[in-house]
Amino acid sequence: MRTAVLFSVLGIAAAGLGFAWAWPWLASQMAGGDASAATVALGKTLYAERCATCHGAELQGQRDWKSPPPSGRMPAPPHDASGHTWHHPDGVLFRITKEGPAAVVGRGYKSDMPGFGNVMSDDEIRAVLAFIKSTWPEQERQYQAEMSRREREMAQ
Repeated sequence: MRTAVLFSVLGIAAAGLGFAWAWPWLASQMAGGDASAATVALGKTLYAERCATCHGAELQGQRDWKSPPPSGRMPAPPHDASGHTWHHPDGVLFRITKEGPAAVVGRGYKSDMPGFGNVMSDDEIRAVLAFIKSTWPEQERQYQAEMSRREREMAQ
């Protein structure tokens, strides 16, 4: 009995060490292969400090995020797979974060989200986006990566 418990504990410990050893590779793959584990970790910290108040600690967004309240200002959308963030290519996500959605969408779009270009560096903005992307299921990550690839092709 004790031997079985000992082997179980050793097995769990070995699995944990294996996960810790593979974490940088796994985090990079989850972020589309272009972000290190350190970048994703920084993005998670910055997201918690700068974004979670409106977009939610679990990236869930605000209630009724598709419908403007009487103020006319759109609620914060979710950044998890239930939202539309993953529909946008990297360049659009970067500009929305840096300049604010109204600057990107135009046409009198109303939002409470400011641009973060004056409080976060470009690398910090990219880290936040890497963290957000690291939370998406594979299908959403692949779709978003394809949208980003097309965006890059059109810019050439």
